Amino acid sequence: MIGKAPPAIQQAAIDLLSAGTVIPAHPLALTAERQLDERRQRALTRYYIDAGAGGLAVGVHTTQFAIREVGLYDRVLSLAAETAAQWTDRQLAMVAGLAGPTAQAVNEAKSAVSMGYNAGLLSLAALKGQSEDALIAHCEAVAEQIPLVGFYLQPAVGGLHLDAGFWARFAAIPSVVAIKVAPFNRYRTIDVVRGIVAAGAEDRITLYTGNDDHIVLDLVTPFTLMRDGRPVTLRFRGGLLGHWSVWTRNAVKIFERCRSEAANGAVSAELLGLDARVTDCNSAFFDVANDFHGCIAGCHEILRRQGLLEGIWCLDPAEGLSPGQAEELTRVSRLHADLADDDFVRANLSRWLD
Repeated sequence: MIGKAPPAIQQAAIDLLSAGTVIPAHPLALTAERQLDERRQRALTRYYIDAGAGGLAVGVHTTQFAIREVGLYDRVLSLAAETAAQWTDRQLAMVAGLAGPTAQAVNEAKSAVSMGYNAGLLSLAALKGQSEDALIAHCEAVAEQIPLVGFYLQPAVGGLHLDAGFWARFAAIPSVVAIKVAPFNRYRTIDVVRGIVAAGAEDRITLYTGNDDHIVLDLVTPFTLMRDGRPVTLRFRGGLLGHWSVWTRNAVKIFERCRSEAANGAVSAELLGLDARVTDCNSAFFDVANDFHGCIAGCHEILRRQGLLEGIWCLDPAEGLSPGQAEELTRVSRLHADLADDDFVRANLSRWLD
């Protein structure tokens, strides 16, 4: 197990996170017996690094929250951190998923820091039904242990409805460095922006898109709101996405193009049109037709077809592809073959699996 990141490395990672980058949500590789497949878990980490990702998010929804129940949380996080450190000297932003009641989330934050993780993506799903004061107290307690990335998880997969007032209070926590915005809802996305603007935290907190239904549009849209009679504009500087756990090499290229065109102030109609194509792919990956039942298995299936995973097994035997989802994955893979990275994976797979 690697140790706590030295201050200079920690600051470099936070600087990278604040500047904005590509962070895939790391899946969980399992054997047919639903045990951790360490060889393929390492291969996934190596794939994301070589694809150009600027960081990794481990222990998050795509990694399956159930890793905690089966005692895999520390092992999965340490394996990713160790593999990344051995595979590259390039600076990465390592983000640990944090979940559960306050005591659990604090302990996970301490473990993540001891393994060299730079920030924690905090899920509030376990606190459903609690008051806003209780939610903020929870966030403040965890923030004492690790820099925080807020997480607006869509309610369809267990998230809470969180209004602009909550996000203003959350953004006022000094060690919050970013917020992953993933309600899959434009109104609630703007609520997060409103909260940051109200807190005056736009220079400290970086927006990361988790809205897999509008990835490209989030990355090229200026979000302008008024404060004290003056406009304040925020932009999504990066993405932390389950969608980016597949076809990652081309996801990096799309991200770089979005950032370049947005910076130049001239976003092409072609790039705007790409938003619909990426969203069409996501509809199959995330099993939108069946209310996201197969959102994890769908990503697994793409990785299985490429040879990175042996199967699509999830910790919960009830999780798998929905009826018709495999056909949808075949459809989007055919129609949007230029968005895939099959050739890149094929050329490197044996090296990653070594």
